[in-house]
Amino acid sequence: MTPPPDDRQDPDALDLDLEPDAPEPPAFEIDVSDSQSRVAVDRAALRALVERVLRGEGIEAATISLAIVDDPTIHRVNRDHLDHDEPTDVVTFDLSDEGDDRLRGELVVSAETAARVAAEIGVEPRDELTLYVVHGLLHLCGCDDLDEESAAEMRLREDAAMGRLGLANPFRATHRPAP
Repeated sequence: MTPPPDDRQDPDALDLDLEPDAPEPPAFEIDVSDSQSRVAVDRAALRALVERVLRGEGIEAATISLAIVDDPTIHRVNRDHLDHDEPTDVVTFDLSDEGDDRLRGELVVSAETAARVAAEIGVEPRDELTLYVVHGLLHLCGCDDLDEESAAEMRLREDAAMGRLGLANPFRATHRPAP
């Protein structure tokens, strides 16, 4: 006859899962808000664009907030956070913590600037807006454009990202106004 099982097991040997399994967050959480009226925005397309650009940069998980705004709004953001008293194309905030395995960030993009510049250089506003999103994402990925060498590297990475999207980089347009 087999003795009954011993209910007293070594507590170190127990594999108790007292907490219910929390669901894994999706690899990419991308929130898109649009508070402007100059450029038609397809939120689903922008979410897909963000994910494709980040995957192309080797990012496997990210939480990104993307705000498409007008010039007065980006002017306020630029002034309040960067002490630049003017509108700009994109402002990027890296919200990742040291050692975080997930990229976290916020991009504020001016559709009004995209529409104005696009008209000046003869490209579609949507393509110019896409460039601003790509540019901001590359900043989140550690790329900068503070000097001539890093700016050249940024242009190459923009070209590669835009190419993966099947678009030409509108920055390469010949009549682009000086910043």
